[in-house]
Amino acid sequence: MSGPEFSPRPHGMRRGAALTLVFGVVLATAAATNCLPQDETSAPPPLSARAAAATVDREVVARAAAEAAAEGKSGTEAAEEVVSRSGDRWGAVYDKQEYEEFRKALDGEYTGVGLGTRRAGGRVEIAGVQRDSPAERAGIRVGDRLLSIDGKEAARRPVTEVVALLRGGSGTEVVLELERDGRRWSETLTRALLTTETVTVEHLADGAVLIRISSFTTGSGERVRRAVRNAPAGAGVLLDLRGNEGGLVSEAVTAASAFLDGGLVATYDVRGRQRALHAEQGGDTDRPVVTLVDAGTMSAAELVTGALKDRGRAVTVGTRTFGKGSVQMPSRLPDGSVAELTVGHYRTPSGHSVDGKGITPDLVAPEGAEKRAQTVLSGLGGGS
Repeated sequence: MSGPEFSPRPHGMRRGAALTLVFGVVLATAAATNCLPQDETSAPPPLSARAAAATVDREVVARAAAEAAAEGKSGTEAAEEVVSRSGDRWGAVYDKQEYEEFRKALDGEYTGVGLGTRRAGGRVEIAGVQRDSPAERAGIRVGDRLLSIDGKEAARRPVTEVVALLRGGSGTEVVLELERDGRRWSETLTRALLTTETVTVEHLADGAVLIRISSFTTGSGERVRRAVRNAPAGAGVLLDLRGNEGGLVSEAVTAASAFLDGGLVATYDVRGRQRALHAEQGGDTDRPVVTLVDAGTMSAAELVTGALKDRGRAVTVGTRTFGKGSVQMPSRLPDGSVAELTVGHYRTPSGHSVDGKGITPDLVAPEGAEKRAQTVLSGLGGGS
């Protein structure tokens, strides 16, 4: 399922292929943090934590962009060609507008109508409707069938392209054709700047607290810490990171700090120089924690998983995580576009390299993982 007009960039797809379908946003790019060192020659923000196979020198990319611009060609496209040939699987080049949208997404914002979509039986259905969004105000419901967007048939398009069609400039209109219980109708919605809610808290019947984190955007780490502080005394925490494709590493470190009292969260290297990320002090180190993961748990979410697992702070249940563990650094190009290039990789506190390997949970549960996790948590004394 796709989040509200968010969809991950397909592996191996680059600008012009993927970005014309949908901008990479947080869930796909898993961009990292301003707590990591930045490229001293550029202004754009944060490093990214992703998986990659190779690196390319930023000066080579910048030179290709400058030479193309001098010849009246697109510097962005020239830079993208260099990155594509380099083998840097998760390196990417964004033009100014795309990168601005990217930065908005890191803040948990996007411009759209508030719909999440999924493919079901050869058709596209509404998988989620964001609260107080144009879609909710129009009465659109989960399960409604999405037939077309501005006259373009939805069923034969990838979900990523459906997402791209739903998005657009704030204040612009989009016409949706929908179907519910055999009735077809059209809705004209006005796109708006919306904020995503990436952390949800649920109090389970057995007294445990379920904290779901869909991505690590600005403020999500502190929301996790607040949820843990507000949990009833002695209540266990089920931390659900399934389908979390990453986000801001600084927010991931803050989230891990909710369960740690200082200490190492991860190590990483930038062009051969070793660095470390440490948890803040004062976290809850007593209440039982079980972390739910799957193949959709990526990047910054794997950083949290590895930290809690290696330091004996949580039992991990589910299936092996994806295996995104590299570091990207953004560089501003002469035409204002931004190249994100791989410069290193990170490791869990025990020295485990996540990149291309993922994290194997303590209890492998391909099916019924949430129920198994609740049973484990109860056995740890975290439920009634």
